[in-house]
Amino acid sequence: MSKVIFKGRGANFEPNNPYLRKKLVSEHVEGIDEAPYMDRPSTKYYEEYTKGALSKNDSPDLPLNYSVNPYQGCEHGCIYCYARNSHEYWGFDAGLGFETNIMVKHNIAEILKKQMSKKGYKVSPIMLSGNTDCYQPAEKKYGLTRKILELCLELRHPVSVITKNTLIERDKDLIKELANLNLIHVYFSINHLDNKLKSLLEPRTATAEKKINTLKEFTEAGIPCGVMVAPIIPALNTADISEIIKKTAQAGALNAGYTVVRLNGTVKKVFTKWLEENFPDRSLKVMHQIEELHGGKLNDTEWGRRIKGAGPMAAMIEKIFITSKERFMKGRSMPSFDLDKFSPNGQMRLF
Repeated sequence: MSKVIFKGRGANFEPNNPYLRKKLVSEHVEGIDEAPYMDRPSTKYYEEYTKGALSKNDSPDLPLNYSVNPYQGCEHGCIYCYARNSHEYWGFDAGLGFETNIMVKHNIAEILKKQMSKKGYKVSPIMLSGNTDCYQPAEKKYGLTRKILELCLELRHPVSVITKNTLIERDKDLIKELANLNLIHVYFSINHLDNKLKSLLEPRTATAEKKINTLKEFTEAGIPCGVMVAPIIPALNTADISEIIKKTAQAGALNAGYTVVRLNGTVKKVFTKWLEENFPDRSLKVMHQIEELHGGKLNDTEWGRRIKGAGPMAAMIEKIFITSKERFMKGRSMPSFDLDKFSPNGQMRLF
């Protein structure tokens, strides 16, 4: 049977949601050898009015404890995305449904301001976003990320942004003002330099070249930028690690980090199907090496190992990364956030 491919989508099927008791199925009694017919999927947006804008995590693997996610679901379609699993809590699936059903938290900036203005609130850098990309295509339509940045500037609140999309260029004016106050870090997520791989792995993200050009433009404007080489997938993008760090360093990046892929929950099913269809010649090799990173399993919940892996493969990746960073970014670091400027009533402190 021919596989179904949707240009611009990562997943091409809708896996069962384990939290739902009922499911819709299609049976083809006749024409069993024919390719299944499916309408070209369109993106749908759902209004959501959140009661809490700040998401707290206690993970020792993450540098920041609070994140803000204006959108749930993501059109970027990154096949490995761990956020696919969380979409099942909303009643959608972790495959095509994650990419085509986007929850839009319209009131997130207002709720965030209330939380930050509460008596006793302790200022700490927030991350935009910890789950789905805050500069995904929906942002062009709804502008929630810009509203959050405007709020951070108004309250003098520190924020770290990570994205795979050059839509961030739209907000250069706000980001530059925040940078002048030592209130922002910008990270670009780049895990490959092959545009052909991008079209399969991260179909609706910007190319590495465009992201590096934006990084250079931001750096020249005085905005502190870094790169996340994430996730690293053995036998797919490991060969690009050193060159990514070199190119981003030449563009002005001050720091670099990395993670390795892990396939928890339904992401395992989505990724495995994608890998078998697009890289049948090396699918077993890739899967075995991912298992090697995580103690013989594809899923991993062990602190530390789930992010960086363990064993010979993980050691090789770490050595390549550390050696490259030492060679191309030696002596560089991101500036410290200025927490003393925070003013919950939106006025700058004079003393």
